[in-house]
Amino acid sequence: MRHLGRVTTLRPYLIWLAVALLFAFAAVRAMQWVREHPEHVPGARFELAHPQGWATRHKLVALAADDDACFAAFDRSGAGYLRRPVVGEGVCRASQRMILTGNRLVPTMRPANAAPGCAVTAAMALWTRDVVQPAAERYFGQQVVELENLGSYNCRTIAGSAARSQHSTANAIDISAFILADGTRIALINDWEPGDRHGEFLHAVRDGSCGLFSTVLSPDHNAAHADHFHFDMAARTAGWTVCR
Repeated sequence: MRHLGRVTTLRPYLIWLAVALLFAFAAVRAMQWVREHPEHVPGARFELAHPQGWATRHKLVALAADDDACFAAFDRSGAGYLRRPVVGEGVCRASQRMILTGNRLVPTMRPANAAPGCAVTAAMALWTRDVVQPAAERYFGQQVVELENLGSYNCRTIAGSAARSQHSTANAIDISAFILADGTRIALINDWEPGDRHGEFLHAVRDGSCGLFSTVLSPDHNAAHADHFHFDMAARTAGWTVCR
């Protein structure tokens, strides 16, 4: 009886020990998972080679306000680029303008001097890898080799609004057409309406962009966007996004 009483007394301690060991094991596994999946961790350093994760857009938005961290990400990736001079001042100061010197991350831009901001360019690199090229392969069996654009930097307000456009700091890019390897041109002004592969491709690209950029505006938004996609990395309260 004395032995049984001792076992009964020890039982709560054994239970708590087992619980503590389970929590310790879970904590070790969680730390290992975090190390293996930095794309999901807001505080982990952004890398262009990482897959998209829960924290990717948060990191890209943060890069738009941190020139050094953004350009360092391109330096670590080995991507060639030209950093363009700072333009403008005040609310129209653009300090992250850059041009990629190869098409390893983003298809050749036409015209080539658009020079979107570093954070937008980083988002475009992931967009190209995860959205544009997979869709081009799926619908056409080939890659996109050129992107036609309507520019990046433009010190102005949003049309019909007093709010400052993200173009005012080059934190935006307008894409108007995609050129495939065989020379096929897919333009929003001509091919947006669904009914063939061109329209389906453009809609797939728009839909796939929504998890990456802060703002995605398409011809479905309004007549002002009938001929292009607008992408930007705007920082907004609570991280809300716009996709239309």
